Amino acid sequence: MNLLLTGCFSYSELQIQKLKDLGYSIYFMQHEAEGVPLSVSEVDAIVCNGFFLHHDIDTFSNLKFIQLTSAGFDRVPVDKIKSREIKLFNARGVYSTPMAEWALFRVLEYYKRGWFFGQEQKSGRWTKHRELKEIFGTKVAVIGAGNVGQEVAKRFHAFGAETVGFDIHTNETFGFDYMALIETLKESAEEFDVIVVTAPLLPSAKGLVSCEVLQAMKKGAVLVNIARGGLIDEPAMCKILKERRDLFAALDVFETEPLPQHSPLWKLQNVAISPHNSFVGDGNNRRMFDLMYNNLKAFIEQ
Repeated sequence: MNLLLTGCFSYSELQIQKLKDLGYSIYFMQHEAEGVPLSVSEVDAIVCNGFFLHHDIDTFSNLKFIQLTSAGFDRVPVDKIKSREIKLFNARGVYSTPMAEWALFRVLEYYKRGWFFGQEQKSGRWTKHRELKEIFGTKVAVIGAGNVGQEVAKRFHAFGAETVGFDIHTNETFGFDYMALIETLKESAEEFDVIVVTAPLLPSAKGLVSCEVLQAMKKGAVLVNIARGGLIDEPAMCKILKERRDLFAALDVFETEPLPQHSPLWKLQNVAISPHNSFVGDGNNRRMFDLMYNNLKAFIEQ
């Protein structure tokens, strides 16, 4: 069974040996846009991220298994994969912990004015700040109640916030005080001190955080996006953040990445930008390998 690994993820010698012990012949390519190191018709299984943005899946005639190292499915031809009954797995749960910690960090950084004290330290000034805020008692909306959303809710709940999950269902969900339907977000956006976006970018979800939602946000509210840039109406967000300096946005993802230098977001004082980095954590390698190993083991033993 030929297994193609790409450089979107790093492996130790021990991990490679464990995969070989399952019965896989391992082939490796560092960059996903490069040529494949064996005949594409001989690839049985692949672990990748954006590989099929550069390669035509139709030419992989023997492909039976795809393990993504990303949580989203927006970089693979899902319809073709389903029609060919190829086993498809995402990195469900792998990045939830660091992403949830990042969302909490960004809100704490803003509420506690972390950058203010950093600037004062650099200048050697002993300056107190009298307008710090608490998460305790706030109301937090989490858009998308999947693995990442639940981990976000759990952490804010631990700080004494009320957490509300927005999704396509209202079933009782771990971490949330209650659930609400996603279509009610616009009418309830004004209630929340913090809105965290964690939903997958499905075609129906593009621009989910619309101009109307952004305009309705509570005075002094914080918007955090750790999901996909396309979930927010970015032009509307730029305009509203310019007009409403009381709002704050911590943005880790954007419609176009890297974020173009001409984007007005770079210069807004009420925006914190990071380069799609919220998923990074020192536990990712262990979680990702355990997940892919178990999926590959079940696949080859079936």
